[in-house]
Amino acid sequence: MELTQQFEQAVADSKNLSERPSNETLLQLYSLYKQATEGDVNGDAPNIFDFVAKAKYEAWSSLQGKSKEDAQREYIELIRKLKS
Repeated sequence: MELTQQFEQAVADSKNLSERPSNETLLQLYSLYKQATEGDVNGDAPNIFDFVAKAKYEAWSSLQGKSKEDAQREYIELIRKLKS
């Protein structure tokens, strides 16, 4: 199966996990997804008092320079671990 198809399947699988992942894992999934689909973070950082948006922005920003393909592979692997 092609990497893009594996990634799309992992995204679909993420919606049907038996247990809700921890907030830390959800941030990791979010940042890998954004890096895989949009590339490096863009736009201004959110307001310091918007804690959720700030955490998401910082998680995504930490992946700066990671290729979309590497982000897809890491996302797929993380979903595999969560499913087992």
